[in-house]
Amino acid sequence: MKNITLSADEQLIEAARERARAESTTLNEQFRRWLAEYAQAHERMQRYDEVMARLRGTLKVGRKVSRDAMNER
Repeated sequence: MKNITLSADEQLIEAARERARAESTTLNEQFRRWLAEYAQAHERMQRYDEVMARLRGTLKVGRKVSRDAMNER
């Protein structure tokens, strides 16, 4: 694993550490999770688009519901 150095406001870092402690984890672990999500967001979106493209035209919604019917309680 490679180390990196980041700069941030001292109070912000301390608040983040407190939150991580409250969640029984570390700031380092939270950052690793965020970094993984950030790096893979494009891939997840691409997979979502592929699934939606495969499903397009294969699902049937059923009858058309009127606005009055949707607003009935």
